[in-house]
Amino acid sequence: MLWAAPAAAQTPCRLALLLALDVSSSVDAEEHELQKAGIAASLNDPDIRHAILNGGPGTVALAVYEWSGRRQSAVVQDWTLLTDAGAIERAAGQIMGTARSETRFPTAMGYALGFGATMLRRAPDCTRRVIDVSGDGITNDGFGPELAYRHFPFDGVTVNGLAVLGADPQVQDYYQDFVRHGPGAFVETAEGYAGFRRAMTRKLFREINDMQVGGRALPHADRPG
Repeated sequence: MLWAAPAAAQTPCRLALLLALDVSSSVDAEEHELQKAGIAASLNDPDIRHAILNGGPGTVALAVYEWSGRRQSAVVQDWTLLTDAGAIERAAGQIMGTARSETRFPTAMGYALGFGATMLRRAPDCTRRVIDVSGDGITNDGFGPELAYRHFPFDGVTVNGLAVLGADPQVQDYYQDFVRHGPGAFVETAEGYAGFRRAMTRKLFREINDMQVGGRALPHADRPG
């Protein structure tokens, strides 16, 4: 684990944010790279960086994992406190530099969420706990999100979704009806993986600022002009 207990004890943590990336067989190599590059670019977006470092009292803790089949979830970035610009850059570099964990497994969303709940139990002690699940399909292996929420520790946890449109016509409704969970949960959409970076930037802006819709201006990446 990369976060240091003494530092966490001295500085309150306002948000533990866990990003879950789809690497099931429906995601090809180019789409996987667009996901990684989209997250790295979002973390380095000036509005996102400002929100992380100056968005409120306390720090933001970040971790990232990939998910696909029943037992194919893998940590990309273990828990780290984003205390300064260097920490954000190191996290973005770790995400970009990590090889894809799997390529050939189906979409086991319930297992992926269970893995995320287990990772959150190792997170720093933060005021808010959010899992940010992105993907382009619905569960087709194992149990669904509803059973994960029933049998894993999700009390007080918000699960937001980023539904990538194009591969499955059901994906947006599925994320709205089954994936979205907990206080203030919402679903963002991306127009294919080409739109992933912009959607992730919008999503991180809302999550880090603990926004309700219409509460603040869009991040720089989504302003017109």
